[in-house]
Amino acid sequence: EARSFAQLVMTPTSRNLVRVFFLQERLKKLATAKTGINRVHVVGAGIMGGDIAAWCALRGLDVTLQDRELKFIEPALARANKLFTRKLKKPEAIDAAIARLRADPDGTGVATADLVIEAVFEDLKVKQEVYARLERSLRPGVVLATNTSSIPLEDLSGCLREPGRLIGMHFFNPVAKLPLVEIIAATSSAPDALTTGIAFARQIGKLPVPCRSHPGFLVNRILAPYMGEAMELAREGVPLAKIDQAATEFGMPMGPVELADSVGLDIAGHVARILAPVLGRSPAPEVDELVRQGHLGVKSGQGFYTYRDRKPVRPDLEWGTADPEVQDRLIYAMLNEAAACLHDGIVREPDLVDAGVIFGTGFAPFRGGPLHYARQLGITEVEARL
Repeated sequence: EARSFAQLVMTPTSRNLVRVFFLQERLKKLATAKTGINRVHVVGAGIMGGDIAAWCALRGLDVTLQDRELKFIEPALARANKLFTRKLKKPEAIDAAIARLRADPDGTGVATADLVIEAVFEDLKVKQEVYARLERSLRPGVVLATNTSSIPLEDLSGCLREPGRLIGMHFFNPVAKLPLVEIIAATSSAPDALTTGIAFARQIGKLPVPCRSHPGFLVNRILAPYMGEAMELAREGVPLAKIDQAATEFGMPMGPVELADSVGLDIAGHVARILAPVLGRSPAPEVDELVRQGHLGVKSGQGFYTYRDRKPVRPDLEWGTADPEVQDRLIYAMLNEAAACLHDGIVREPDLVDAGVIFGTGFAPFRGGPLHYARQLGITEVEARL
């Protein structure tokens, strides 16, 4: 056992996982201040908004959740109760968490909130209309955080009287499982607001990665060409299950086709259209066609796959039989975009790219992150293979 342990400690896998541990510790140390945030108001009770509100209540904050009508908030409260039951176990703790999360269709909680998080549909005009209403009640200096996944913050902040209060706080789905939060800085964002955003992420047990405002920010921008390459492979006749197998054998938690279904094909298609000019890759028409038919992925029970009990129906493939070329086309697309994000200054340094992709997408942790993996392969080798 002692000899075996010594050998295992010296493997690349062991070193990479130790690296991931230190990346996690580094993100934790980015928070340098206390927030003083006790009350949070969330606007938008869809999957993301509802789950962000539930997570904040779970972590001990008083939360008001707003949407157009009570009927749009009730499903989020039901999901929250399941989360509290699963995480807290004790009846008194569950009841206390339920009491901390309140439906607020009229938005009365805005006036007393220490932080407001907007999580409405990815539409610039809709978000600007929401901001105009919110700012009438917001106290001076209170941070307004948007959960937008793709819209540049400069486009959003123009309608605000106090544009410095707007930052991005991009959570990942499922909120209760993925630890990353991208903290987005627009050119107009006040330094104090960004400091508050980073500290708040730690307050609720998340890992913050500071990013520059840019379409797709860090994680979605790196995922987009990976998913786009999957659509190209499918167009060339590679079976969907084989595409996903290539990714999971590399170490991804799920393949790109299943990921698109999990995100929701309507959302995936919308983000792809926003990122198309940045990536130089046209959105996949197959996605738009499925959406047109009402096949949105897991949430509708049908997307690229059919779903039973939220699990995809697909053939079982023998482990170890993935096509190496399919795998390279998927993974090298991510490596290339990760390098582009660093070059464009979306984050300050390579380690933050790697941390963001590991903790935001589940990128094979034992490989140490996309840029670290590219260095291990050899940059000349990666360029030649691309």
